[in-house]
Amino acid sequence: MIYLEYGILALLTVFLSTKLAGYVDALDKKTSLSGAFIGGVLLAAVTSLPELFTSLTAVFSLHEPALVEGNVLGSNIFNLSILGVLMLTYRKKFMKAKIDKSNSSSLLFAILMYGCTIAALLLDSNINIFGFHVDIFTIILIIIYAISVKTMSDDNSEEEGTTDVSLTVKQIAIRFVIFALLLVAVSIILTQVSDKLSKELSLGSTVGGAIFLGVATSLPELSASVSLVKMNNFNASTGNIVGSCVFNFMILCFADILYTGSGIYSYNREAILFAGCGIVASLITYFGLRHKNKSLWVYFSGAGIVVMYLVSIVFSI
Repeated sequence: MIYLEYGILALLTVFLSTKLAGYVDALDKKTSLSGAFIGGVLLAAVTSLPELFTSLTAVFSLHEPALVEGNVLGSNIFNLSILGVLMLTYRKKFMKAKIDKSNSSSLLFAILMYGCTIAALLLDSNINIFGFHVDIFTIILIIIYAISVKTMSDDNSEEEGTTDVSLTVKQIAIRFVIFALLLVAVSIILTQVSDKLSKELSLGSTVGGAIFLGVATSLPELSASVSLVKMNNFNASTGNIVGSCVFNFMILCFADILYTGSGIYSYNREAILFAGCGIVASLITYFGLRHKNKSLWVYFSGAGIVVMYLVSIVFSI
């Protein structure tokens, strides 16, 4: 029964997040906001809502900080594996597609954020700020994210796709809020089910978070990215995936700031493994984007990203 619940909740997550992504895309067409900002920041934040609320639930309801680490780090490398599969499946189209440099820059920011996360896991670096016990690396992560957002907002490149939108901005906003609230509710329930499932299969919190939470909450990125690729909008698809990876680190920050315990960062082998594989996968993706006009680079980059995801799962069980 619990497997059926997990499957239904995962499907609901995909449906709701896809609708939200559509409304964000509609806002892009109806407003003067930068296309890179819409895809890499707003759309990425929308499709990362499940990670955000499942992680906060894991901390405050389940008191499982390790589940947050597994969720975020597992989601990130799964997101990149989505891009890897798309690179392999649509290799020729990917080579011809226009992809903004800001996506490559975001990957470099992600690598820096991985480094900060590993340092936070290894070091006791908590400080007291106005009564809040916050890790110093949480502050650094927030600064890096702010810089990455500024970089994407400065990118004024034109979009590849065009869509006619009949709704007004007000209608889009109302629908967006309704589906966002529904997504929050489903995400909270999904956390509870994922925790039960990982315990039933005798998996640790970090591994359970990476496999069940990480995959299920990354389904929005999967569905949105595949849809964008089918519309030949590789730029927005790549921006969604890479932007989601960067935004996901903010989830660690939110959880660390709001958690009243000893902090969410604590050493465990699985988290370090996921972070290390994430760094390698990000580097592979970076060079794949930089040399996307070369068939072998795209092929080996796509395959390498998928392999790193499989390695992270196999060696963590």
